[in-house]
Amino acid sequence: MHKRRPHVASLILVAVAASDCSDPVTPTPAIQPSITAGYTHTCLLSRTGSVSCWGANGSGQLGNGSSTASVTAVPVSGGVEFTTVVAGALGTCGLDRVGTAYCWGYNFNGQLGNGSTTNSAVPVPVSGNLRFTSLAAGLTHFCGVTHDGTAYCWGANRFGDLGTGDTLRRLVPTLVSGGLTFDALAAGSHHTCGITKSGDAYCWGINNQLGDGKGYEVSTGAPVAVTGGLSFTAIAAGDAHTCAIATSGVAYCWGSNNGGAAGNVGTSYNSPTQVLGVEHYTSITAGGDHTCALTSTGAGYCWGSDQNGEIGNGPGIQQFGPSAVTGGLSFRTISAGYDHTCALTQNDVPYCWGSNSSSQLGRPPERVLTPTLVTGLTGVASLTAGATSSHTCALNGAGTAFCWGRNAEGELGDGSTVHRAVPDSVFGARSYSTIAGGLWHTCAVTTAGAGYCWGSSGTFQLGDGTVSYSYTPVAVAGGLTFTRIATGLVHSCGLVTSGAAYCWGSNFRGEIGDSSMTSRPDATPVAGGLTFTAIGAGILGSCALTGSGAAYCWGDGAYGQLGADTTSISLVPNPVSGGLVFTALSVGSSHVCGLVASGAAYCWGSNFSGELGIGSFAAGRVPGLVIGGHTFATISAGNRQTCAITTGGTAYCWGYNDLGQLGSGTSGDSTSVPVAVAGGLTFTAIQTGARHTCALTSGGTVYCWGDDYYGQLGRGVFGFATAPVLVLP
Repeated sequence: MHKRRPHVASLILVAVAASDCSDPVTPTPAIQPSITAGYTHTCLLSRTGSVSCWGANGSGQLGNGSSTASVTAVPVSGGVEFTTVVAGALGTCGLDRVGTAYCWGYNFNGQLGNGSTTNSAVPVPVSGNLRFTSLAAGLTHFCGVTHDGTAYCWGANRFGDLGTGDTLRRLVPTLVSGGLTFDALAAGSHHTCGITKSGDAYCWGINNQLGDGKGYEVSTGAPVAVTGGLSFTAIAAGDAHTCAIATSGVAYCWGSNNGGAAGNVGTSYNSPTQVLGVEHYTSITAGGDHTCALTSTGAGYCWGSDQNGEIGNGPGIQQFGPSAVTGGLSFRTISAGYDHTCALTQNDVPYCWGSNSSSQLGRPPERVLTPTLVTGLTGVASLTAGATSSHTCALNGAGTAFCWGRNAEGELGDGSTVHRAVPDSVFGARSYSTIAGGLWHTCAVTTAGAGYCWGSSGTFQLGDGTVSYSYTPVAVAGGLTFTRIATGLVHSCGLVTSGAAYCWGSNFRGEIGDSSMTSRPDATPVAGGLTFTAIGAGILGSCALTGSGAAYCWGDGAYGQLGADTTSISLVPNPVSGGLVFTALSVGSSHVCGLVASGAAYCWGSNFSGELGIGSFAAGRVPGLVIGGHTFATISAGNRQTCAITTGGTAYCWGYNDLGQLGSGTSGDSTSVPVAVAGGLTFTAIQTGARHTCALTSGGTVYCWGDDYYGQLGRGVFGFATAPVLVLP
């Protein structure tokens, strides 16, 4: 996907025998070590021709015969001596000494090139008996150049990615149309580019990343010339942008400039545009929304998105022009993955930076399996983690709001988009009585009853009538006096002092509850005239509790989350079946849980990971009793896990546990029955996020566990690296 043509140096040796008549021995070119970054995995080619990989491995992309992810480098099976290796999204390919291509990993679109669509966890030879000199890895396709400069591609071809003149996928290498001879190729998500032997650039696939000056027009399945008359020596293709180095050493980019990936300040470029700065480069690589290049001295520069530290300059702020990689290291090769970057020093030492969500940096992911104290936060009165969120917020006794964790859309409300690994106060010095976190937004109610929201508003979920992002709190329009607000995936709901419910934002499945499926920019009354005491919002649905303890739900019912023995949607509040009288209600992503007066818990909806706690993994279309006989005082339904606290203060969790979000001291296996949270702490409140959990003690301290990629556990660390870190042996 982010292929940089490897520089291959040949060492010419002459062997002279004792006899003057001896024939000269043809030398074997030395293998040049390199590193290649895929979507969530990384591979390293050694001087001996062996390849080792680490990171995600769900499709066998590490090539070691398994589908188990690895924190440390594992050798690729098969004993092939490779000279080149390139990593794509979920697959990897390499060349042996004679130019035979081998691929391994995901193969749904035939990207392994062996004539099948079956995944392979070990290298398999690419069909056709072709001899390649270089390879390029895209999202779901690969390409190669043969000794005579002929280009072949195989795999997905939805947008003409393969350059074959059509949009039919190919299970074996297929000739790129046009009769051009190439020196190098680069493959992006849905486009491919190449440099001919004369230095001209051509691209094909989805527009507007083709650089032909035509912008968003029909995609092309055949090579088109890149405009500008420049001659290039190296080329790289990212997710939706392309960059190349001219013979002068100046870098040019075209296509999307999302995050600053094209190295300039515009939104997109239809033709090559010079990257800002005065540096001259010898090699270049492009990732998801970032680009990196090396100078002749081996200095690394990167630009573009830095949400996961992929720029490697420390601050975590996007760069519209080149920024030096920190650390003063000199690199021989560099490779940009989707949101991580790796490089090899002149001494063949591998360094990586950026996302480590799947151990692609060669380090364990940041996660905590048991409760850990949130740094620098005391006197907390309430907290929220949000069933779909990767951030956490809390209110202290004075009503001051603090948030930490993910902040790409400004959901922390501190006026920035910088992720925070420790609590940071929300802008505005207001006193809040309640707070709730959604996927990419947060809402709160002041002590005077005014509603405020901040973060993403792509579907009006902030309630201020706009689709603009706000990095600081903005008032919910309408002048309503709220008692509480609930936040879902991309919609919000609130209760006013009369108990009437209002919702705003997305309405894709009727989650607004106003008898329509029309998204609402302002607070809109929920139909039915009911009054409620509690309300919650999930991915595409909402639920509320009346004063008499009756539960009502509306919106999506695909997993039975309406609790009415149906999988249909409901555009208005629909009573939950069973006649139960609830004292508390919590809405997760696609499941709902409630407590009755006896302290028994009931859950319904999706149950893929046992989040209903009913002892099985079968979905529940009506409330099912959580097993174990516990008496709970509070409950929180999260993404695919649920947690509750007994009347004695003991916390129990059940459901998905891939990152330790159950707090039981283990990770991996899901459970359909409640398990005690480790540590022996007693809690008064608990909140479950997307893949983390936080709980509050009676002393006002907060403990969190589970995923800590964005710093949502509040312990001062991230699950990504903003500067180069040594790959662990």
